[in-house]
Amino acid sequence: MSAFRLGKRQYIDKTFWVIFIILVVVSIIALFSASSSLIRTATAQGHNPLYPIAAQILYLLLGVALAYGIQFLPSWLYRLAGYALLGLGLLFLMLNAAHIGVTINGATRWVRILGITIQSSEIAKIGLIIVVADLLTRIKDKQTEKKYFLWVLALTGVTCILIMFSNLSTALLLGAVVLVIMFLARVRWYWILGIVGTAAIVLVSGYFYVKKVYVDPGREMHGVMGRAVTWVSRIDNKMKEDRTDNSTIRVNDSNLQATLARVAVARGGQSPFGVLPGNSLERNHLPLAYADYIFAIIVEETGFIGALLLCLLYMSILFRACLTSSRYSDYSAQLMVMGLGLMITLQALVSMAVAVGLGPVTGQPLPMISKGGTSAIITSIYFGIMMGVSREQNELHAQQEQTITESMETVPDIETE
Repeated sequence: MSAFRLGKRQYIDKTFWVIFIILVVVSIIALFSASSSLIRTATAQGHNPLYPIAAQILYLLLGVALAYGIQFLPSWLYRLAGYALLGLGLLFLMLNAAHIGVTINGATRWVRILGITIQSSEIAKIGLIIVVADLLTRIKDKQTEKKYFLWVLALTGVTCILIMFSNLSTALLLGAVVLVIMFLARVRWYWILGIVGTAAIVLVSGYFYVKKVYVDPGREMHGVMGRAVTWVSRIDNKMKEDRTDNSTIRVNDSNLQATLARVAVARGGQSPFGVLPGNSLERNHLPLAYADYIFAIIVEETGFIGALLLCLLYMSILFRACLTSSRYSDYSAQLMVMGLGLMITLQALVSMAVAVGLGPVTGQPLPMISKGGTSAIITSIYFGIMMGVSREQNELHAQQEQTITESMETVPDIETE
C-alpha cells in the first residue's frame, strides 16, 4: 500500500491542497479569537480552558488525515460509498424527525453513536450529491431519462423534506445544488422550471399560512413542523429590520446575535485591516461567535481586506472544481466534483451574508472554519473526493502521454533522399 501511494503522490492536486490547508489555518486562528465564551464555560466547569479549541483542532487534523487518504481511492469507490452515506443519512434524519437524537436550541439535528455526536444532515448531503451525480449519468435515452429523473426527484424530495424539519436553509441549499447538477446534466429545462415553480408556490403558501394561523395570533405549532414558526419569525424580523432606522433598534433575545454581529462588522469597517487579530470586543458578547457568526469576528479583526480574501478563497474552490471537471472524461465524476464544490461555496456565501446582516438567520456554519466536528470532517471528505478525482485525472493524463511517447519511439525512421 505504501508503495502504491508513493507512486500516486506525484499526481496530487497541489492547488486544492493549498486552499484546504489555508482554510484549516484560518480556522485555528479564528477559533482562538472567537472562542472566549467557550473558554469561560470550560473554566467554570473546571475543565482545561483550552479544551474546546484543542478538541476542534483534533477534528481538523483528523479531517486532514481523512482527506489525504481518500484522495488515493478510485472514483468508482466514491460513488459506491455515496449510496451507503445517503442510506445512513436518511436513517438518522428519520430518527431526528421522530425526536430521537440530540436536541440543541429546540432542533433535533444530531445523533450520538459511541459518544460521538453526528449531524444527520451532513451525512445525507454528501450522500445525495454523489448519488444524484451517478444516477443522472446513467441517462442514455428518453426512457432512461424519465426513469432516473424520477429517482433523483424522489430521493432529493425525501432528503430535503426530512432535513427541512430541523433546518430549512440546509434543505434549500441542497435542493439548489441538485438543480444545478440537473442543469449540468442537461435535464430538460421545463422539468427544472417545474420543480422551481412548485417549490416556490409551496414555500410562499406555507409562509403565509404559518404567519396568519400561528405567528400573528401567537399560537404555538407542534409536531415535526414546529420549527416553521421560527422560520417565519426570522424572515419577519429581517424584513422589519430592513424597514427600521438602525438608530431605533432595541436589542432583545430575538435579534441579539444579528445586532452584535453588525456591531462587530461595523468595528471592522473602521479600517481596511480591521482591529487586527486578537483585538475583537464582540467575541466576548456574541453567543455563537465561534459558530454561525464567526465571519463577523473575522471581519471585525481583519476588516474589508480579510473578508475579501476569504470570499476569494471560497470562490477558488468552485473555480478549481470547474477546472477539474472540465478536464475529466468520467461524466459522473465531473458532476460529483461540481456538486461538492458548489455546496461548499454556496454554504460559505450564505453564512457570510447572514453574518453581515444581508439575510435572515439561517444557522449555516462557515465550512472548515466554524466550530463543529461533523461539519469539519465531512467538509474534509468533500475535499478528499475532489482531490481524488483530480489526482486520478492527472494520472490518466500522464499515462496517455507516456503511451503516445512510447508509440512514437517504436515508429521506424523513414529515410528520404
